[in-house]
This record gives sequence, C-alpha cells and structure tokens, in this order.
Amino acid sequence: MLASLQLFDFFGENDMANKLFGTDGIRGTANIPPMTAEIALKVGMAAGKIFTRGDHRHRVVIGKDTRLSGYMIEPALVAGFTSVGMDVFLFGPLPTPAVAMLTRSLRADMGVMISASHNSFEDNGIKLFGPDGYKLSDDVEEQIEDLIANGIESARVTPDSLGRVKRIEDAQARYIEFAKATFPRRRRLDGMKIAIDCANGAAYKVAPAVLWELGAEVIPLGVSPNGFNINKGCGSTQPDKLCKAVIDEGADLGIALDGDADRVLIADEKGRLIDGDQLMALVGQSWGEAGRLSAPGVVSTVMSNLGLERYLNGLGLDLIRTKVGDRYVVEHMRRHGYNVGGEQSGHIVLSDFSTTGDGLIAALQVLAVLSRSGKPVSEACHLFDPYPQILENVRFKGRPPLELPEVQEAIKAGESRLNGSGRLVIRKSGTEPLIRVMGEGDDESLVKSVVGEICQVIESSAA
Repeated sequence: MLASLQLFDFFGENDMANKLFGTDGIRGTANIPPMTAEIALKVGMAAGKIFTRGDHRHRVVIGKDTRLSGYMIEPALVAGFTSVGMDVFLFGPLPTPAVAMLTRSLRADMGVMISASHNSFEDNGIKLFGPDGYKLSDDVEEQIEDLIANGIESARVTPDSLGRVKRIEDAQARYIEFAKATFPRRRRLDGMKIAIDCANGAAYKVAPAVLWELGAEVIPLGVSPNGFNINKGCGSTQPDKLCKAVIDEGADLGIALDGDADRVLIADEKGRLIDGDQLMALVGQSWGEAGRLSAPGVVSTVMSNLGLERYLNGLGLDLIRTKVGDRYVVEHMRRHGYNVGGEQSGHIVLSDFSTTGDGLIAALQVLAVLSRSGKPVSEACHLFDPYPQILENVRFKGRPPLELPEVQEAIKAGESRLNGSGRLVIRKSGTEPLIRVMGEGDDESLVKSVVGEICQVIESSAA
C-alpha cells in the first residue's frame, strides 16, 4: 500500500508580485519586471553591497547562456556591481556549474549566472552564488530584496572607488580541464560514439570538447545558438532530435543538456530516455559498491518516483525527500553529509565535484560506469521499473488558487479515490505561474483520472 500525501502546504507560496526570488533565483520574461535592466542594476548594487566585506578588492564573476536578452541583463548587472566598488570578471557563455566552480577557483566574493535554464529564449533569469560556490540562502535573498525595496542609494561608492571590468578569456578552457579531471584516471572513451545535444545553450562549446578530448566520437547537436533558439526543439526538455540521432547514427548513447547545462537526461542506444531517477540509482549503486558514498543514501525531492525509493532500499540505502528545487536538495546534502542527490528532471548534484547540479559531470559519471561494465546503456541504466506517475501543469493569473475551497475539496476527493494506493503532490511552481499536479500509484488509469479532475477544478477556478 502506498501512503496518500497532500503536500502543497509543504511548499508555501511565492507571491511573484512582492518577491523577486523564486526557487532558482530571479526569473521572468525579458524586459518585463522583474527581468528588466533596471531591476538587474539594483540587484547588482544590493548583492554587491551585502557581499562587500573587508578591505580587499572585491570581485564578482558573471557567466551567461546564449539568450539575446543576456546582452541587456549583463551590462546592467556590471553597472550595479561596479557602482558599489566591486570588480567584475566576465566569462561569456558558460554553464551554471562552471560559474559556481570558478567563483571558488578565482576567490570571488560572489558569482552570477544569467540564465532561465530550460525556459525558451523570451525568458531570462539571475542566479546568485556565494563565495563558497553555493546558491544563496533564503535569508540572504531576503536581505537583497529588503535593500532594493528600502533604497540602495547609500551603497554607491566615490568615483575613485568604482569597480573595474575584465573579461576572462580562458574560462571555458578552465572548466573543460576541471570536467575532464572528474573522469576516472586511466579510463578513456575511445571507441564510444556519443550524441550530445547542448540545447543551443551555455555548454555548446565546452561539452562536445570534453567528450572529444576524452576519446569519444562526438555527434554534436544544438551547438548553433543565435540568441533565439535556446531550448527550441532541442535539449533535455525536447529531446526527440537527440533520440532520433542516436538511432540514425548508431550511437552508443545520447546526452541531453538544458540551456544552462545544470541538468541532463540520457538516451540509450534504442533512443529511449533515461531520467534523473534512474541516473541517481546508477550513481548511488556504483558509489555505494565502491565505498564512495559519504552517507548511506541519496537525497532527492518529493517528485522522485517510488520505484527509486524501493530500489535504493533494496541496496540498503535511503531515499531522503526534500521540497522541489535543487537548492533544497543541496541544503539537505550539506547539512547531513550526503554526496549524491538530485531531481527526477535531471539535476544531479555530486558534491565531491560540484556545489550545484552539473549535467556534464553527471553524464561523465554515467559514462565511467558504462566504461567499466561493458553493458549497453539500455541494460546498465534501467535499474527499476517506475510506478505510473502523471504530471500536469495548470497556468493561472493572479494569486495561486490552491487555497480556494473548491480546489481543496477536489484534492480531498482525489485522495479519497486513491484510498492509500497512491500519492499526490500539488504545488505552485517557483519559476512560472503554474500549478503542478502530480499523481503516482499502482493503477495508472485511476491516477490519470484523479489528476485530470483536480486539474479541471484548478483550471476553472483560475479562469
């Protein structure tokens, strides 16, 4: 019997009218609040003021993906940071995890990634990292919001104390060498044919280079960004082209990254997708057998499939669930000493190597297992049969409708119908005006029916 859960209160609400930060930084449609040059300027000033500590020259590093609006957001942030006395190092297009890594490597006081991750080009976002390379806590984000709301004019420095700006020309090369160093020594990818879809995003240069330099024959897809085509018909959110290329080219596997390369999905040699749950199972099993797990389990979110939990339990490992969002996974990992975690969507966090999800490094760990086992991907990466899981999104305007009586009644009715044979996770997205309704259980037709009825009520209430 599966326990029935009602979890939307667990997540709380993010009132987009009053808060800048969602579950993954600031995000919105480019040139519309909160994703305007004016707000980016203020974010730079406020964050710069908070992270200016001590008498040394303070520095911030900034990377971005390939969206057209990056050309608007980047100089606004630069103006904000330099106006409060911070020196700025610019990377250009670079994956989010590379920015996190280089924040530490260059001893910067903070790091910034300009990206809306898997969203289409119309959106953009700002992700902030502290000097340790980890995303900012809720408390620090609130400090930034308070400073912006209450006036930041006093943060400006005198003309002789303004920050300077420098472009780091070898940022991509630094990350390439770092990523290669995470692959086991004395192992190579010689003889492997790998298709990789970079979503016309931040990893379009570095990811194919890493695979090629490790010996693979590389079939690159999504490596021609033009400012408008990031995540468009490609990448981890739309992997059909990758799956077809794997079959057509006779590749051993395919790797699908998203726009900022912090998440990954794998396609097996038959063109079938392998999600983050299976990848966490693979790494958890492999690292467990090698004695590399720093704690006996894997950290994921409430969205991970029950099949993953049962599989890990069979290995003597736990699955610890957090709120949705890789930052909450990372927070739990840090607090309790775990070194493997992630999300079903493909955010895989391996804290031996990185402070945030890194799609390329996660893929390299999968390739390390494959190079040892000699098994085809379809066999090596399919470790459990997932329970039927249905996820639907309902768009809304204004305040989230989750507290409306009719919506709560529909949720209660759905739980009653599942009658202990499944679970519901209903929450508001932290990055978009969507209500996400997920149902999971033994009876797929029943789960579909329950999810459909709840979505219908939410849709009617949100109209």
